[in-house]
Amino acid sequence: MTTTDHDVRPVDRCPVAHGFDVTSDDYYRDPAGHLAQFREQTPVFWYAPLHAWVATTKEDCLEVLSDWQTYSSAANSAAEVPERHHAAYPPELVAKMIVGMDPPHHTRSRTVAQRGFMKDRMERLQPEIEARAHRIIDGLEHHGQANLLEEYSLELTTQTLMALLDLDYEYDGLLRGLRDDLFQVLSSAHAPMEEPTKSRVWDRFVESNLVLRDIIEQRRESDADDLISVMASAKEEDGSYSLPTELIALHIAEFSAAGTDTTAQAMTNAVLFLTQHPQALDDALAEPELWPNVFEETVRRRPSSTFTSRKATRPVTLSGVDIPEGDMIFVALASANTDPLHVANPFDFDIHRPNPTDHLAFTAGRHTCLGNPLARVQGPTGLRVLFERLPSLRPDHLEQVDFLEMPLLPIRRSLQVSWDVDDVQRYSARTVRTLNLEVSQRIEASDTVAAISLGHPDSGQLPRWKAGAHIDVHVATEDGRELVRQYSLSSDPDDDRVYRIGVLLEEDSRGGSAGIHKHLHPGAAVTVSWPRNNFRVATAQEYLFIAGGVGVTPLLAMIRQAEGEGANWQLHYAGRTRSTMAFLDELEPYGDKVHLYPQDEIGRLDMEQLLAEPGRTASCMRAAPNP
Repeated sequence: MTTTDHDVRPVDRCPVAHGFDVTSDDYYRDPAGHLAQFREQTPVFWYAPLHAWVATTKEDCLEVLSDWQTYSSAANSAAEVPERHHAAYPPELVAKMIVGMDPPHHTRSRTVAQRGFMKDRMERLQPEIEARAHRIIDGLEHHGQANLLEEYSLELTTQTLMALLDLDYEYDGLLRGLRDDLFQVLSSAHAPMEEPTKSRVWDRFVESNLVLRDIIEQRRESDADDLISVMASAKEEDGSYSLPTELIALHIAEFSAAGTDTTAQAMTNAVLFLTQHPQALDDALAEPELWPNVFEETVRRRPSSTFTSRKATRPVTLSGVDIPEGDMIFVALASANTDPLHVANPFDFDIHRPNPTDHLAFTAGRHTCLGNPLARVQGPTGLRVLFERLPSLRPDHLEQVDFLEMPLLPIRRSLQVSWDVDDVQRYSARTVRTLNLEVSQRIEASDTVAAISLGHPDSGQLPRWKAGAHIDVHVATEDGRELVRQYSLSSDPDDDRVYRIGVLLEEDSRGGSAGIHKHLHPGAAVTVSWPRNNFRVATAQEYLFIAGGVGVTPLLAMIRQAEGEGANWQLHYAGRTRSTMAFLDELEPYGDKVHLYPQDEIGRLDMEQLLAEPGRTASCMRAAPNP
């Protein structure tokens, strides 16, 4: 059975730092500032409530982090597993968290997991992260206010992790719960949970791990590059799997916590710092290449994890303080990052520092954060999109203190922010936005027209549009060029999950329509613009719609609108033959309101006669084929 020896740890060590308190508002508002009050006089001190020493200087912190044989990580996961879960979750398993292992076991797990966090792969995720950030803001931009942490920062990091793990949205709740429960489990190694919280947390934690184990088994032979598949399929030279299923599930749980909350905390903290230092925000908006510096300076000044911890495996001395074998040492990362002996003007928020990554926010040595390549892509991207879209966004209360009381990891629960909703229109006016969509359905609407439905891969909401709107479709040609073609939307504007276009295969196509007909089949990825409307429907009591060929596509949404409004309307629709006239089945229910003119049957539509009919006062909408 795993034990935590809380009752046998000493409580009478010296020196102590009178006034240091990890439960105080002063600590939660600014951990680095709170620690700085004690660093000069007591660089290493005993903190009885946590039964641990606190090391505050960068020199001492680096010494502890760089010598795993003297300063062991093994005690970091010494959480007590309830006996009723021992069969599914053996006590020795929890001690195998990456954050709680020393070599050689740590090396094996880290080597396997690291393949899923390679820098180039994280950078390839950047467009997906940016697209998801935009979509989240799409859903809240008109509100003018939000809990930034929950509604944006955590939402973005959770969605990104799900993409990294290749998990569908049905697992959203599982990952969020796993994140919160893992932090509670880790914290219990230093401050035991009380009942009934302990039972509730462990019940959920074990159940979630069992679900992950099933997914891992399904991906054992996968050649995909999602993190679960990479770890599940990794094998040794003899063909055996590198890691057992239950250990991979444990590591995925670790990543669910560290990969979501820490980056979300950092992005939210950055908003506070940028509000207090408006020149830094102005500089980043003017020079977008500075957003990575904003993120680095944020985590230097306030790392998401204030501390990491180690256990002394032999008697040691730090800053003249003798520490007995077996004592815990809390490495104060926040303090090391603001040590004036190593950082000039340490409490300034300076996004122009010459070496912005010179900090310990991601720790150092063998336990350097595995996910730091992801955080360093996701954090700057999330901040850039947020302030480009909502530049007036500001916290409602800079001094708001709303944290979960976990000393190692003070987790902010909320940050209320507000912005000027006019930001929405200003951004829309100056930006051509794109969406990364997927073909959800393709129907041959006629001999030469394909009706192609597009949606988000996760069936998420699409930007709204009105009848007459079109989108730009990016088309790859056979010679590697990218063409952009405009196609009218013909679906129902009230359906915010689907965009449908009708594409005529042009006989003399220069690559646009030919490329779409060849490549856009269900499952294919495609980039399109946000809808734009240069063909708006004028309000009228009566409409005369006139269409030629595939030009009927924008009129379909207009007809649906006119029908819904109870207006009188007529459609006169011409084409070469019935077989080339698209969407006839969709128009059939409208009966005698629709007049068809297949040229091979009745000749050409006489436009002059149609428009010269006496008493014609309808609003006339004419549409020719897309160019």
